[in-house]
Amino acid sequence: MDKLLLIDDEEDVQYSFRRTFDSPEIELTTATSGEEGLRLIPKLKPNLVMMDIRMGGMNGLETLRRLRQIDAKLPVIMMTAYGTTQTAIEAMKLGAYDYLLKPFDVPKLKQIVFDALKAARAMKQVVSYQPLLESEDYDLGIVGRCEQMQNVFKLIGQLSASDATALITGESGTGKELVARAIYNHSQRASQPFLAINCAAIPENLLESELFGHEKGAFTGATNQRIGKFEQCNHGTIFLDEIGDMTPATQTKILRVLQSGTFERVGGNQPIKVDVRVIAATNKPLEQAVAARTFREDLFYRLNVVNLKIPALRERPADVLELADHFVKMYAKANGVARVLSTEARAQLIANRWPGNVRELENAMHRAVLIAANGEIGPDSIIAPDGARLEEQRAAPAVAHAAFAAETVTRALVGRTVADVERDLILETLKHCLGNRTHAANILGISIRTLRNKLNEYAGDGVAVTPAANGMSELRFVG
Repeated sequence: MDKLLLIDDEEDVQYSFRRTFDSPEIELTTATSGEEGLRLIPKLKPNLVMMDIRMGGMNGLETLRRLRQIDAKLPVIMMTAYGTTQTAIEAMKLGAYDYLLKPFDVPKLKQIVFDALKAARAMKQVVSYQPLLESEDYDLGIVGRCEQMQNVFKLIGQLSASDATALITGESGTGKELVARAIYNHSQRASQPFLAINCAAIPENLLESELFGHEKGAFTGATNQRIGKFEQCNHGTIFLDEIGDMTPATQTKILRVLQSGTFERVGGNQPIKVDVRVIAATNKPLEQAVAARTFREDLFYRLNVVNLKIPALRERPADVLELADHFVKMYAKANGVARVLSTEARAQLIANRWPGNVRELENAMHRAVLIAANGEIGPDSIIAPDGARLEEQRAAPAVAHAAFAAETVTRALVGRTVADVERDLILETLKHCLGNRTHAANILGISIRTLRNKLNEYAGDGVAVTPAANGMSELRFVG
């Protein structure tokens, strides 16, 4: 359960928050002053603070300054009914995650809270890179006993005392973000912010603004000055996932940050100095992109100071069962059930090549835990609804991936439009993947950006698509 602390002296705002966040997933605590909020934080240990700028007693900006001395990683969203550029910029420079103007746009409020809670989890959860996970004292762990993974663990340890830029390479689903977070957790910046940006998931025309901010009037819709992720993450670590999808203009700005620690906001000409460690990741062969002149050679060498290559799961078959046991234990505990893999199921897991890598295995084990008829997970629990084994499914054409859906599309194809069939295929595949957009995009053979655009098209057409944690989507069928 996420803990949300609201610091605001207005009863109407407190009432509004209690109604908006009336959810079993969120525990809301309120304080009416900055002083009271600062007293509550050490005991409550909230995941997120929402705070008014103008309050009786200590104002929000001073409270934020003192809060940062208590916890530099705690996300804080500032709120005000008297929004000015200066107060907003001051709040962001003090380390606020974001700011909102009253009265609230409720959908925007919920989205910002969701994003901030996601960032909080990424900073708070410590990633262990011990090869054997025998302790119950970890939140997340990178599992692997093979030689390739042992080499990755060694590099993580060697990077702990360094601020060197690191490039993590590997196929989609191999766990690149876990490795990035392990580097951060064991670094000298572990007490400072950590922000993860998926460069492929943000529209190209917005990525530069997301990273570096923009000035008022820089482009259509830029009604206020905006602080970017690099400024928000000053003194911390920024993880740029799928960096190979960046446009040349954004690549140039990233190169400048790595060379001099400076950049300008979009539409601005004032150099801004930051101290940020960059960890990047890609599932694309950047050397080929450099040769094709779609990725800057000088940026590649700046990023590739230390390269951590994460092996595909098919290259580390000895780790499959250890990973499977790990995921079964994790999801069984989360669902309050007892589950164990049968001998037959274990043989089936070893036989599959897992082209979706660790993410695909995790989703398969999650599904198996949920649908197993009893405490033992048999082969039937990790066989698709049409009866085909995993390996047989992967050998089928792309259209046959619809069989991965939890409920197979049964309506006849004849007489239906291509758009309707495509819609069903995408939604059923996403349902099978338990909302994991990246995994669904891999199965469908499309980019995550295309999948996101398709989901946006379907929203309102009898389908409610709600973002959830860790790149997931929650689907609800309405009407």
